[in-house]
Amino acid sequence: MPSAITKTLVIGSRGSQLALWQARHIAARLENAGVPSSIEIIRTTGDHLQTASLMQAGGKGLFTKEIEEALLAGTIDLAVHSLKDLPTTMPDGLTIAAIPEREDPRDAILGCKLRDLPSGARVGTSSGRRAAQLLLLRPDLDVQPIRGNVDTRLRKLQGGDYDAILLAAAGVRRLGLEQEIAEILSPEQICPAPGQGALAIETRENDEAFRICRQAGLNHASTSAAVACERAALAGLGGGCQLPVGAYAEVHDEHIRVMGVILSTDGRRYLRARAEGSADNPEELGQRLAADLLSRGAGGILAGTD
Repeated sequence: MPSAITKTLVIGSRGSQLALWQARHIAARLENAGVPSSIEIIRTTGDHLQTASLMQAGGKGLFTKEIEEALLAGTIDLAVHSLKDLPTTMPDGLTIAAIPEREDPRDAILGCKLRDLPSGARVGTSSGRRAAQLLLLRPDLDVQPIRGNVDTRLRKLQGGDYDAILLAAAGVRRLGLEQEIAEILSPEQICPAPGQGALAIETRENDEAFRICRQAGLNHASTSAAVACERAALAGLGGGCQLPVGAYAEVHDEHIRVMGVILSTDGRRYLRARAEGSADNPEELGQRLAADLLSRGAGGILAGTD
């Protein structure tokens, strides 16, 4: 249990329904450990860009920049992120204090099962990774960008703008909307984004909030090892690249199995790889997966030349 708390911890969060669910979930975990907290809503660059696709707008960091600036300024004590939105390189002075147990890491299709979609069906996704893998599976589909929070996207689906949409299963489940899922897609069909389904609690380094989060038992060891492997693979491939990259690791006892995929944006060129190793050094395993992909020509796909 944490030692005596001298103040109420301020949690920084985006204002979307899903982000607030995540922040409230961590606030409840802290409360159970005897730690008082409050939530401050921070609007990010990604919240302002409701029409541009994430890849066109710059990808990772869009939903974290302003929150991390508030952390560094000391106006909040911790931030709760969807880990897949967090860049692999952390700003100086900040660190991931804890990664709670992961929700379902897979992608979900809403509106219609994949096999039942007619040729030319309009499918919406904000993710280049999902779009490319969907086109690999079904090149006959019309994959189009979609923005907005989960409720907004559902309204667009129900309004007939799309025949189906792709979302992270974790977010749909967290909002209690499981009944809207037509099908869960396996990692073999669509490899998840590194860290998908996991939350990251970010704090300042060597800070009271960091120590409290660790002492409150918020970190889940198996999840931490799995996502460390996935994020190391992403970092090994360049980290900030905007081409579609998926990585998914599973921990079994002291063993990790990881798969990865890198694709061109149209899904026509791709490479897959798998690796296994000890859970004692998940980063090394992720780096090995990235090195395997690079040795087989991933660099050409990254550069858009192969």
